[in-house]
Amino acid sequence: MKILVTGGAGFIGSAYVRRLLREPGPVEVTVLDALTYAGNPDNLAEFSSDPRLSFVHGDICDAPLVRRLLPGHEHLVHFAAESHVDRSIEDSGAFTRTNVLGTQVLLDEAVRAGTAVFVHVSTDEVYGSVTEGAWDEGQPLAPNSPYAASKAAADLLALAHHRTHGLDVRVTRCSNNYGPRQYPEKIIPLFAARLLTGRDVPLYGVGAQIREWLHVDDHCLGVDLVRAEGRAGRVYHLGGGTELTNRELTARLLAACGADADRIEYVADRKGHDFRYALGWTRARTELGYRPVHDFDTGLIATVAWYRANPQWWAGRTAAT
Repeated sequence: MKILVTGGAGFIGSAYVRRLLREPGPVEVTVLDALTYAGNPDNLAEFSSDPRLSFVHGDICDAPLVRRLLPGHEHLVHFAAESHVDRSIEDSGAFTRTNVLGTQVLLDEAVRAGTAVFVHVSTDEVYGSVTEGAWDEGQPLAPNSPYAASKAAADLLALAHHRTHGLDVRVTRCSNNYGPRQYPEKIIPLFAARLLTGRDVPLYGVGAQIREWLHVDDHCLGVDLVRAEGRAGRVYHLGGGTELTNRELTARLLAACGADADRIEYVADRKGHDFRYALGWTRARTELGYRPVHDFDTGLIATVAWYRANPQWWAGRTAAT
């Protein structure tokens, strides 16, 4: 089995590649990654000499490159994306280019190459905000940020390629990920890095926004179940089951870093900040047997411990300094 993984040097993509290569069986993995600010080849260092892994430095928007690369790969798992909401508010162009046009290139070339399975990895943010309950997969898309809008557009393109061309597309939508090797612009690695270096942490508003948390390894477990056993044209939610306000999350991070509440700096809220995301993942559980296995509090402590033990990985990165 040959699998092409886009964005495979990033936080979630590299965790997925490591998962594939740690499992027994005849699998070959090609990573296609542009190595923008959040991509790091060190994330794949464990398998740098493994002949089953090939790395291609390139852009998913480069149609001639994708056309040369894709034939021979039975499956394509598409993680590559611009993903930080704050950056999308400042400049949405890169998000439209990578998330929409890049996905379109991959889909068109997958049809051309006869790719057997195309897994498109998306986000809960495409639904907008929900005050109570949880979304199911039939919820209409109502994105509120430029990032979420670009991912919603990519989702619709992917599903349209299934309906129009018969491409076996399977879409996953996940809740907020956390774990080691996440670039320190997202709240958990950013706050951990700042607290570990004696700095304050910037909390939006009063920290009342609610998010559901999913360990990156549980996310990758779900993605691989969808790749191996999912159904064409289906959307699958992958949640973690732990909901916290950002203030509650910050309190846990303060405790894990041995810091006091006076290290919180309350800052002006983000424009258009969604209040709450929540996914219902009955479909993935009943059809695929998906069950997240990481307890959030244990996983968070282990994540902070990783950042404490690996300052060389994140020190000097703009968002954390």
